[in-house]
Amino acid sequence: MALAAAGGAAVVQAAGTDLWAGFRQRVARLLGRGDTQREQAELERLDRTAAVVRAVGQDAEERARIVEEISWRTRFETLLETSTAEERELVATELRALLADAKPSASASASAGGFAAGGKVDIHAEAGAIAAGVINGDVRLGPPRQPGPSQG
Repeated sequence: MALAAAGGAAVVQAAGTDLWAGFRQRVARLLGRGDTQREQAELERLDRTAAVVRAVGQDAEERARIVEEISWRTRFETLLETSTAEERELVATELRALLADAKPSASASASAGGFAAGGKVDIHAEAGAIAAGVINGDVRLGPPRQPGPSQG
């Protein structure tokens, strides 16, 4: 259920961003499961969601987003629940990959006292220099994640 909820939130967050075109195609392909008519219907639903998210005013924006998130969460839940155990594992893997690729790009801000960044940051120093950083959040050590199929 958490995976479906994350999928619903990702659809709404991606709507109207630079990620949208590729993201909507992948969501439609996932939900269409090889049926071109179903895939087309999902593309139309995704386009309606994007139109709603873009069109709502400031006061109604949060409610509209929540309604859209719930709708897409339900679609993902239904897909997972109606899949066989084998298919469910594949669908979950595809959905996780989609969510990993849908994360927004890193953002950064700087001031005289330092900088703040959201996303991946590399800190290194030339020979004889010192590099330091304060980490608030997750730290992952190890080799970088392999690119997904859509990234080559």
